[in-house]
Amino acid sequence: MYQPALWHDYFAVVGTGAAALTGLVFVAMTLHLEEVTGDPVHRHRARTILTGLTAVFIRCALVLMGGQNAQAIAVEIIGVLLVVEAILYNSIRQAARSADNGVLWRAIGSFACLVLEQIGALILFWGNPAGLYVVGLGMMSSFIFMVTGAWLLLVGVGAQQAAVSLRNVGDRDQ
Repeated sequence: MYQPALWHDYFAVVGTGAAALTGLVFVAMTLHLEEVTGDPVHRHRARTILTGLTAVFIRCALVLMGGQNAQAIAVEIIGVLLVVEAILYNSIRQAARSADNGVLWRAIGSFACLVLEQIGALILFWGNPAGLYVVGLGMMSSFIFMVTGAWLLLVGVGAQQAAVSLRNVGDRDQ
């Protein structure tokens, strides 16, 4: 039997963490906006990280809304995940020409986490509350991709800035 009270703290903590990370990543990206927007891979990472973190927050908030049964929650989770998958797919298509295999494999890994969540939501929809464990596993696994993606984005921007600085120093020395 589905007991939403048992899941309240989990989704409250995960949703709060996702909201906090979204704000931090947004500020970091804003500080390097020119570099992020000027590179297709950086844009892809920025877009998918912000989308992913925001979508985790939204899914958690939807689960925490009162008065819903398991089927309603499952449908909401699947709906949000379909939107995230569409954004991720379009983003990787745009970045693919400039991306290395690592970016493509990370996108596949992110898709796998989203699909795992959808499987969990389907299990929940068909009446087995254990589906929320699968949803939680997929959600936590996707955090690995989002947090490491944010790190790779910032490292990539830093490397890009360092290369520009070295080039400027070299131009001045000539």
